[in-house]
Amino acid sequence: MRAEERRQAILEHLRQSSRPVSAGFLAERFSVSRQAVVGDVALLRASGADISATPRGYVILKPSQDLVRRVACRHDAAGMEAELCAVVDQGCSVLDVIVEHPVYGQLTGPLQLSSRYDVGQFLSRCAGARPLSDLTGGIHLHTLSCPDEDAFCRVREALGAMGILWEGEE
Repeated sequence: MRAEERRQAILEHLRQSSRPVSAGFLAERFSVSRQAVVGDVALLRASGADISATPRGYVILKPSQDLVRRVACRHDAAGMEAELCAVVDQGCSVLDVIVEHPVYGQLTGPLQLSSRYDVGQFLSRCAGARPLSDLTGGIHLHTLSCPDEDAFCRVREALGAMGILWEGEE
């Protein structure tokens, strides 16, 4: 298979997948190195494909009918699991994490976490790494996808009860 054909096949596979697809899986499927897949995805992105890299693999985000809301949070690394579980336990998904960096401006890390299983997988990949929120004293935003306004309100209540919802300093 030629490189251009492989890139189109990767793009089609990502379009049809409902879950993130790892570079390792794609490398095995197309009998190339993981680095070749990373390069292919970079070229696809450069040509306009809306491919996001999440901790669990590549995705093409599909339009959602859910409400998209943001919450500001503050906690240390030890509070990350409780925060993420509080969101998914209310039926919402954590789409990303956003921090404001003094040099680079807004930094966004795609997450795509919708269940406790997803949270567990993410946390296992975080072992030994520092979260983006370490750059900002624990203050960060999450973009959430919620089935309705009630679910979003439940998330805010849960995070508030844990002392994680950030509403600024008095």
